[in-house]
Amino acid sequence: MVEGAEERGRTWAAAVVGLVLLAAWLLGHGGHLPGTTAPPAGRDLAAAAADRPPQVYAPHLPLPAAVPTRIDIPTVGVHAELVARGLRDGAVDPPPYSTPDVAGWYRDGPAPGAAGAALVVGHVDTETQPAVFYGLSTITRGAIVSVTRADGTVADFAVEAVEVEQKSHFDATRVYGSAGRPELRLITCGGAFDETARSYSANVVVYAALTGSHKA
Repeated sequence: MVEGAEERGRTWAAAVVGLVLLAAWLLGHGGHLPGTTAPPAGRDLAAAAADRPPQVYAPHLPLPAAVPTRIDIPTVGVHAELVARGLRDGAVDPPPYSTPDVAGWYRDGPAPGAAGAALVVGHVDTETQPAVFYGLSTITRGAIVSVTRADGTVADFAVEAVEVEQKSHFDATRVYGSAGRPELRLITCGGAFDETARSYSANVVVYAALTGSHKA
């Protein structure tokens, strides 16, 4: 029991460190990528539950962790491949602009359907065309987000809230944090586009909770 607890502690600590590095990288990269600030020092990801939108749906039993392969949001026309993204040279390696119709799952965090908040990011557009999460800001409460997983299951999440977070005041603890129930965060750029800086002023953040699952 002690060894198992220590291992879970190390895993959680690694996930927190990964999220901090992710947030720091996103802050430093402009263009059309999601951007955030690092979590405030001394705050635990699970400690900001009171700051997040109210939970609309009752906690659902977590699913076993499995690699996500596809995301579908019929109400906003999202039908996209999901690819795992990690850290490279201390920075997250996002889906390239050459594949604007692909979204990225942060593989060092929870898998969609498992306990905790899984993070999926995608471009809103490129220099020439809309990208995978172009319509994300129009999603409404109750919309279903389905994530197909490598184990042959589909995790269904229902949207609880959609918020626009200014990058200058982005609270990563609030956005990434979870009290442990299976949740999903979808993030893309939003707000005003600064032509000089070539970056957006805000992020669109979708909060969703696991409400069910079925075979693919």
